[in-house]
This record gives sequence, structure tokens and C-alpha cells, in this order.
Amino acid sequence: MQSLRKILIVLLAVVSVVIIDAAFVYRHIPNHNTDLTHFDTLIVLGNPAGADGTPSPEQRERTLEGVREYKAGVAPHLIFTGGAAHNRFVEADVMRDLAVAQGVPASDITVEDQAQNTIQNIYYSDQIMEAHHWKSAEVISSPSHLSRAALILAHYSFAWRTSAAPWPPEYSTLQKMLHFAVEAEYCLKLRIFGFSASRFLPHPA
Repeated sequence: MQSLRKILIVLLAVVSVVIIDAAFVYRHIPNHNTDLTHFDTLIVLGNPAGADGTPSPEQRERTLEGVREYKAGVAPHLIFTGGAAHNRFVEADVMRDLAVAQGVPASDITVEDQAQNTIQNIYYSDQIMEAHHWKSAEVISSPSHLSRAALILAHYSFAWRTSAAPWPPEYSTLQKMLHFAVEAEYCLKLRIFGFSASRFLPHPA
């Protein structure tokens, strides 16, 4: 019984260290590489639409934050990025339709509909930026997602900063904490082991 207690204490200590390390790494990932306050474009990272094709809570909040930043004059263009990664609905199309309904001119929106994950979100958005000779971007996503996005953005040479969309009001505190926990673990693994080789990551960070 005493041996079991010692094992449990050791396991608890190890888990605690991992949690502390993950939180430290997560909180200290840089969220910008520039002091710019105005950008050539906003990049709104995709999130799956609902099963009926309507915006999911996080997708809605990311889109609305992009609309707010656009209307505030942070950038004159919007890139919505995300393909049909999780269901049959193209994430970027759903976000564009919501933005247009909020008064953003369709002519100021570019839809990126190929990306299947966050790495590809940034890769294809960078291609759009290069085609338009845009050199800077504010990248918008959910609060817990931005640190992982920043680790990806560090592979790119354009000027960037991240901006957090509000959490959906229907999310509980527990839901938010679980999102942060998952992303913190993910970021710790990336800090330790790095990214897998991919044509979607142009050069080492």
C-alpha cells in the first residue's frame, strides 16, 4: 500500500511538472514580429461550420472579429481561410457570407478554400499575399488557438501579429479551459519535437 502511494505521488509530481511546463511555454510564445498597428490584410483562420452549414460558435466569433477589425481600419482586405476540412461545407465560404451580411464589400474579401489545417491556412494565405504584393497581416483566431498559429507564423517573413476573437458567449468556463489545455499540450510538444517536415512550412523558425 505504501509503495502504491509513493508511485501515485511520483506520477502526480510528473503530471504537475508537465502541466507547469506546458503553461509556461504556451504563455511565452511571441504573438507578433512587428510593431505595426495597420496591415495590408487580415487573415481569419478557419473553423468548422455547423452540420447544417451555418457558422459554428467559434467560426462566428472569429469572423465577427475580422469584420470589427476591418471596419476599424486595421486593414483594407480580409482573407478567410479554410476548406471543407471537417464536413462538406467550405469554412471560408461560410465566413465570407457572414462577413458580407455584416456589411463588408465582397470585393475586399479573398476566399482561400484549400486549407485542411492551421499550417495550410498560413501557407495558402501567404501565397495570396504574395500574389497581391501584401507584406503584412493581422491573424485572427480563437484565444486558445493563437499560440500554435504563432509558432507556424514564425516560419514566415511577412510582418504579422495575432489578435484574439472573443470566446462564444455560449461557452462555459470548463469548455474554455479544455481548449486552452489541449493547445498548451500541443504547443509544448511542438517546442520539444518541432514540426514534422512539410512542404507547407517554408523554412525553420
